[in-house]
Parts: sequence; C-alpha cells; structure tokens
Amino acid sequence: MGVQCITKKPKILLVPYPAQGHVNPMLKLGLALLTHGLQPIIVTPEFIHRRIVANVDLNDYQVRFMSIPDGFSGEEGPYDFFAIEKSMENIMPNHLETLLHELDEDDDGTVVCMVIDLLASWAIQVATRCGIPAAGFWPAMQATYRLITSIPEMIQADLISETGCPRHDGTVSSLPSQPLLSTEDLPWLIGTQASRKARLKFWIRILDRLTSLRWLLLNSFPQEFIIHDDEYQDDDYIAPPHNNPIIFPVGPLTEPSLTTPKNPSFWKEDTNCLEWLDHQKPNSVIYISFGSWVSPIGDAKIKTLALTLQSLNRPFIWVLAKSWRHGLPNGYSDTVSKQGKLVLWAPQFQVLQHKAVGLYLTHCGWNSTMEAIQCRKRLLCYPMAGDQFVNCKYIVKVWKIGVKVKGLGQKDVEEAVKKVMKDEEMEERLRKIYHRTMGEETSSRVAGNLKAFVLGLDQLQQNSLH
Repeated sequence: MGVQCITKKPKILLVPYPAQGHVNPMLKLGLALLTHGLQPIIVTPEFIHRRIVANVDLNDYQVRFMSIPDGFSGEEGPYDFFAIEKSMENIMPNHLETLLHELDEDDDGTVVCMVIDLLASWAIQVATRCGIPAAGFWPAMQATYRLITSIPEMIQADLISETGCPRHDGTVSSLPSQPLLSTEDLPWLIGTQASRKARLKFWIRILDRLTSLRWLLLNSFPQEFIIHDDEYQDDDYIAPPHNNPIIFPVGPLTEPSLTTPKNPSFWKEDTNCLEWLDHQKPNSVIYISFGSWVSPIGDAKIKTLALTLQSLNRPFIWVLAKSWRHGLPNGYSDTVSKQGKLVLWAPQFQVLQHKAVGLYLTHCGWNSTMEAIQCRKRLLCYPMAGDQFVNCKYIVKVWKIGVKVKGLGQKDVEEAVKKVMKDEEMEERLRKIYHRTMGEETSSRVAGNLKAFVLGLDQLQQNSLH
C-alpha cells in the first residue's frame, strides 16, 4: 500500500473525494506537507485505489496510499454521483474508523490530524468520534466556496427556494469582489429536478458539518479577484463566517516540474501524443478535454464537435474515453488521422506545456484551469457542471484569458477561435495572471500559510499534553 515510513513521523490522514480532480490536488498538498515533518497518508475507496495502482508505481511517492472498502463490486466501480454518496454515508465511515485505530496502534507515529475534502464531509464525523483534529480542504476556487456558503443567505433573501430552484431568471448572487452570477452558474443545477434537490441537500449537509472543523485549506489564491489588466484586489485575509474554520489559502497547488512524480492517473495515459506534437507547428494545435468526471456532452454534440474539428482544418488532440465515442461518425479516426489525434487519456500537463499547443477547449475544471494558466494557454470555455460555470465566468469576464464557446457547431467554434487568437493583449494578461498566481510572492505566501497551519496543529498537540 505504498511507501512505508522509515522514520517515526506524526501521521496526517488525507481524505479526498473519490474523483481524479480531487485526488490530484490532495496529493500535491500531501507532498507540500512532507516538508513540514509530517507523514501524509491518502485514503481512497477501493475502486479508486485499484485504478491508481494499475497506472502508477506507488513506490515513486513519499506519500502513502491506503484504501478502505466501498461496497462496490467489479473493477471499474461506480460512475454515479449518488451511488458514491450512498457509499460515503453508509459504508466508508466504519472502515475509516477501523483504519484509524490500526494506524494509531503502529509504532511509526500517531495520527495527529485529518485533512478532509469538503465533498467527503462524511469523514468529519469520523474524526470527531475518534477525537482527531480535522481540517477541511476545498479543492476549487475561493469564489465557489463563498457561493456555497451563501446558500442560507440566498434562501433567506428568496433568491432561491429551499430546494435550490432559482426564484427568477438572471442574477442570483452578487458577493463581495465577485462578478455577477446568474441562475446558470449555481453548482447544483444538474440533471432532473429531483437530482438538483438532492445535490443542494448534499451541499447543505456539508455546510452543517464544516462548522466543527478547526481549519480550512483552500486550493486557491488571494489574487483571485483580478478586476482589470493593471489592477487587482488583494483579498489575503478571509474572515470566516461565525463558527466556521480559520481559512488558509494554500493554492493553487500546481505541478512544480516535470521531474516530480506524475499525478496518480485513474487511466492509462497515451504518451504517443507528445511525439505527435513534436511534428506540429508552434501554437497550431487545439487540445480538447472535458475532464474525467461528467460524461461530457452526449452523442449528438460529440458528432457535431467531431465534424467541427474536421472542418477547422487545424491539428488537434481530443481526449475522448471509449464509452464516449458512440457519437463519432463512422471511420472518423481514420478520416482525420493526418489532421488530428484521438486519445483515451492524455498526460495533460505535458501536453499543455508543449509549444505546439495554442488553444485549449476545456470544461473549465479548476485543476485544468490552473494548469492552463501555468502553461499560459488561451482557453475556449465550454462548462458543463458544478463549479465549472463560476470558473468560466472568471476566465472570460474577470481574467480575460479565454472566450466562452456558445455551441459546438462550426460557426460558434470558428468565431470563438478567431476572437481568442486576435486578442493581442491576451498574451500579456496570461503572463500577468501567471505571475500573480504562481510567482515568488504567491509561493512564499502559500508556504507561510502552510507553516501557520502546521504551527497551529503543533500548538494544539502541545496543549493536549498539558
């Protein structure tokens, strides 16, 4: 189950939500905590652990990986949000508690803290029962956290109903330092009416539980609210709501270099696409990826996008899982073989770093957005679910480093490509936001916030001994 501890160190248990976009930043957090003398242990359900060990060598990491039973049979595991939620609430807690007791009985250090992804809030109750201090982890941007925590106020102000339905079309929230958000931006508005109601209940449950946390680590940055090219609001201090945890911005947690161990991918990466990129002209390739969590756009839109990419007559790499390829025209891969490359999964960071890639058509997931900024790539935005709508609004309206694609037809995509490529000032805005989010000042601030968190944890341990 990963690399064993050689020296006796205090253990810190990291519990991510079981999805690729949550495990990756939690691993980066674990690597950062290593430098503070802690032994991070990432705990995932078995269906996730099986995918990780099938694609990476855990001996490459100093962070340990351990698994708990999840109640799912088969190798693939579930793809349904509500099936995972049921497992998290009813099956995983007892197994995590058992694991905690086993780890405390080891002679290589005790568990001094748990860092829990807020979407895995079930583990907060386990920490409470076991008497272990707990910190929350928010893997997305700070603005989305503020939107979620404003749910009670939105209900009280009659902007949304108690089931999460907007009371009217248009603006629903105007929070401090945020662009106006509309009814289309609310993260729980996915699927049927019953699904939306259940998702809002999921978020409200998180709000109830996070009040028992001591700290919250945000995978975000205080310079999030950049209003103009030459001006930004430095919102370093975040005043927590009453009874809520002390907040430490520790992000964005990014790829430091290509020499570090790669992300623990849930799928086998097609590295041949990197060699293919070597033969393309600089800034000529469109990279298309809609992430791994939500089945992207349906068969009809898959076909539309396929024909659009072909008509653009530009080289492209398209990440498209086998289960999502039913909508492709017959023989499509062969038809476009000289123009584009379809891959089941890509080493995304390496792809975005490549000089041949000029545009990224993205679902606007937070990790993908930060990787695009780190690699300074212009964005074509097509959000589909959750926090992606809020991220898109910042990309397009606040940071102005991308363009929202209205549809996936030829005309819409062509217009977006022309608009984003003709914006001569976008390169400079990308440079500025890169330095503001990943420069030395931010890195120093992140290190300071992590140190402050660990010092707070040490002080709590010292107090408990007296």
